[in-house]
Amino acid sequence: MKISFGSWAFTFGPRSRDALPFRQSAQAIADAGYDGVEISGFPPHVTLEEYESKTMRAELVRALSGMGLGISAYVADFTMVNPLAPENRTAYLDRMARCIDFSAAIGCSSIRLDSVAAPEGGGTAAAVQRLTDIWREAAEMAAKSSLRLLWEFEPGFAFNKPSDVVTIFEKVGHPAFQVLFDTAHAYLCGVVGARQQGRVETVQGGVAGFLDLLCGRIGHVHLVDTDGTLYGDETSTHCPLGEGLLDFYALAPALRTIPGVEWWCVDLSFRRDTEKQLEPCLQFARGLAAR
Repeated sequence: MKISFGSWAFTFGPRSRDALPFRQSAQAIADAGYDGVEISGFPPHVTLEEYESKTMRAELVRALSGMGLGISAYVADFTMVNPLAPENRTAYLDRMARCIDFSAAIGCSSIRLDSVAAPEGGGTAAAVQRLTDIWREAAEMAAKSSLRLLWEFEPGFAFNKPSDVVTIFEKVGHPAFQVLFDTAHAYLCGVVGARQQGRVETVQGGVAGFLDLLCGRIGHVHLVDTDGTLYGDETSTHCPLGEGLLDFYALAPALRTIPGVEWWCVDLSFRRDTEKQLEPCLQFARGLAAR
């Protein structure tokens, strides 16, 4: 199992005021001993707008190669083209095409995405149809470049119930579309039922039960602990591995044997102590993979 680290941890939340530039973030990740980086496509990191040219993209590849880092995924920014809004369909797919072109150019095989809309924005049959139609077309576009799309469900976005995840996956119905399983989000969505609209829905067996529910649907894993609360009343609070409520040693066998998953990405969003936690989290993740 290869272990990467999400570069957004150096820019999101409390780090937005003292964000570390991408090259410095990547170097810190490499110095800590990680196998790769998961690239944030949000400002001030690797945006499509800044990396339009072949020269910039080639320089990025050379820099990461020189650091000995692979790329586990590209975390694309679709915030300006909410896919649940009917008027955004063309703009969303145009931006997807740019993300695919960029990812292929840098040798990245996976693009992470979310539903963009707040939980209140989903829930209707029309919204489900719009989202699954656009993601099915996007997945076909990705497949033509030998790429895949990874949907990260979380409490802060629409379709955050366990049954929603299964329904969306099945309705998209494309082999290039898979679920990104974030262990903290799985706890908040499957155990707490945070920010769900209407009847709260949980999964018997907790995070392990959620893993079972999504068997055959998962294409990537974000490894992160949580204390079970929401950060800013929006999304899952992220804790260093081993410092929250998750029993990773019980989860390890199932996490380690998900078919086709080659990377675990450590995600420490919304914390100030990113640099301090790099090595301890890597040691924890490697110990977990070894079990």
